[in-house]
Amino acid sequence: MNDERPTVPDTDPLTWGTPEGRHMIRLLWDPPAPAGRGPKQKLTLDQVIEAGMAVAAADGVDKLSMRNVAAQLGVGAMSLYTYVPGRDELFELMVDRAWAARNLPDQSLPWRDQVELHAREAWAMYQAYPWLIRANLWRMPLGPNVMDAQEDLYRAVMLTGLPYEEVARVAGLVESHVFGVARSLITDTSMSSSTGVTADEYWDSRSSFWGTYYSPERFPTMTAIWESGAFERSAGDEIEFGLARLLDGVELLIEKLADG
Repeated sequence: MNDERPTVPDTDPLTWGTPEGRHMIRLLWDPPAPAGRGPKQKLTLDQVIEAGMAVAAADGVDKLSMRNVAAQLGVGAMSLYTYVPGRDELFELMVDRAWAARNLPDQSLPWRDQVELHAREAWAMYQAYPWLIRANLWRMPLGPNVMDAQEDLYRAVMLTGLPYEEVARVAGLVESHVFGVARSLITDTSMSSSTGVTADEYWDSRSSFWGTYYSPERFPTMTAIWESGAFERSAGDEIEFGLARLLDGVELLIEKLADG
């Protein structure tokens, strides 16, 4: 999430930004309807976006190209430029479409319950669309689905009564926490798939370390943690633990500000 305040020119809004940027905003918010006259188009923008998501799901974002998306649709690559300017713009549309999967919380719930639901919905979204870890949290598409989810998260955090600056920071921390855990898990899974070496196999291949350079005397704390089984935890556990500690800290901040 980028909390940098945008510069608003004192001119006609239709002239703000660059021509390329204005076109992207129109694609996100007001995509063209199928032509009513003339030759019937073979595709729709929705079909192009869905095909891009299918390519990313099957082969990863590195394989996302206009050529591969066209092959998915059974058309020539050049025909896709009728719908989107290029691969980067298509990826923005895909990101916004993926964010549509996030459910929003019941606004009657306490603020913490609502924020927790936002985090869990984000986690479910990354599990459903692993390729989203290649998005840039600081340059999220200004699309309706991204903006609606972010607006609602800010609204939920505002219920704490915290000042605006802290609200922005807390919302950013929640999104960053989930993104970080998701990125670690998905990157490892992707590496296992691309190399054919699982995480267990990776560590087994380096097991000689334990009988040569490792000693409990040099690493007593790690030894105690390992022997307790505490290193065995799931990504879901990491999400919940980090989220709980983050929101515990927010509650302490609320108390501190209330005490003056």
